[in-house]
Amino acid sequence: MTIRTPLTEKFGIDYPVFAFTPSKAVAAAVSRAGGLGVLGAVRYNDAGELDDALTFMDQNTDGKPYGVDVVMPNKVPTEGTPENLGELIPEAHRAFVSRVLDDLGVPPLGNDAAHDAGVLGWLHSVAQSHVDVALRHRPVLIANALGSPPPDVIAQAHDAGVKIAALAGAVRHAVSHVDAGVDVVIAQGGEAGGHTGEVATVVLVPEIVRALGGSVPVLAAGGIGDGTQLAAVIGMGAQGAWMGSRWLTATEYSDDGGSRAMQAALVEASSQDTVRTRIYSGKPARLLKSKWTDAWQADDAPSPLPMPLQNLLVSEAHQRIAAAQDPAVVAMPAGQIIGSLDGVVPVADTMAQIVREYREAVGRMRATLGD
Repeated sequence: MTIRTPLTEKFGIDYPVFAFTPSKAVAAAVSRAGGLGVLGAVRYNDAGELDDALTFMDQNTDGKPYGVDVVMPNKVPTEGTPENLGELIPEAHRAFVSRVLDDLGVPPLGNDAAHDAGVLGWLHSVAQSHVDVALRHRPVLIANALGSPPPDVIAQAHDAGVKIAALAGAVRHAVSHVDAGVDVVIAQGGEAGGHTGEVATVVLVPEIVRALGGSVPVLAAGGIGDGTQLAAVIGMGAQGAWMGSRWLTATEYSDDGGSRAMQAALVEASSQDTVRTRIYSGKPARLLKSKWTDAWQADDAPSPLPMPLQNLLVSEAHQRIAAAQDPAVVAMPAGQIIGSLDGVVPVADTMAQIVREYREAVGRMRATLGD
């Protein structure tokens, strides 16, 4: 069985499931299973590492299509190296992070550990390098997580035959994307993990579908993780779903270096165990609640710094937290759909479940129609 929409026809995939993931193994597995795996590039400070990851995608997707996600903010943040940008971080913020890690019992990194300088992928220059590297491979889609890419980037992708998608948290964002020449609008509700707006998916998706009037296809994102939710958003006029948090507990993710402590925390979490905060990147993002996020909500916590300084501030802390493997102290973007994650499961099994649930949901809806 396949699930057909105009977007599945456009991209040559079996199911309208677009999977954003930081794991190349998960992205490749989704594409092999009939969806479109989309590799998040933001964490690749080194263009050579992204090139290697996309070579892996080329070689492990059985010739099936895949995408790449970059982060190019509408307002270009301060450029620079980790060293000179680090000079802009107040010492009081550094002292707070150090004290919190000590209070939570998070040990320092060992001398042989590679210290992460911080994510620079949301600097325009680095994001541009991600686009340049991606177009040396064979993605069918480049998605931008923070607004429309600049006109020259859209033209660069189109010249290479690659479609552009952009996330929208409000109708005005979607209209702006279309005016800029974006090919696919991703209507992302506030339930989503990572950078989000405040409008719920069930409200936002039909608003954007109506506003665009079919001029470009719409994908729905936020709070979508099973086949019933996929059927619901297609019923609202979307042509598929953009799923992120659903894949955080994929077996392939832990095999690809994903934190098992993070996966354990997600499996135990409810849909109420997330918080929308700026402590991850400097822009509003939904994270899994933990002792780390609690500390930043205390009365003595400083205000988060703007992008990209906040992530530079907490980058080593995130690395120490990941190395500690303590499920109670996790620093991870995650959407409200995590309440439905009940185990670490291979991608192919999850995709089969989504398709089965979709078929059953459509059958229930058909049964409501009279003659």
